[in-house]
Amino acid sequence: MPDERYEEAHALWDKYRVLTQELMKFIDTEEIDTFIALVNQREQVVDLLRALPSDPFREGAEWAALDAEIRPLEMQIQYKARAWLNRSRRQNAAVHSYDLTGANPLGGNLNRRY
Repeated sequence: MPDERYEEAHALWDKYRVLTQELMKFIDTEEIDTFIALVNQREQVVDLLRALPSDPFREGAEWAALDAEIRPLEMQIQYKARAWLNRSRRQNAAVHSYDLTGANPLGGNLNRRY
């Protein structure tokens, strides 16, 4: 029968799995604010896992199945987050390319609202 440390580690890894699946949902729909909030929550779970004196769950057969499920999701999340960031940077650069405040000092004065 699993002991208390095993159950605690198992519960934390299960939370990590659920948060990882939720991250995938929110990066797919590009709800970035919720995505970032979930990343912070998952980081808190990781901190709790690191604080455990030992992690007996990682030695069992269930860990191999969980690892096989989580690892591809994490790779997809990283890829999609980088793709979103690159798109966002390109869009931001395109918007700022239309800024003409530095090009003509007179135009900057005419466009101001007083």
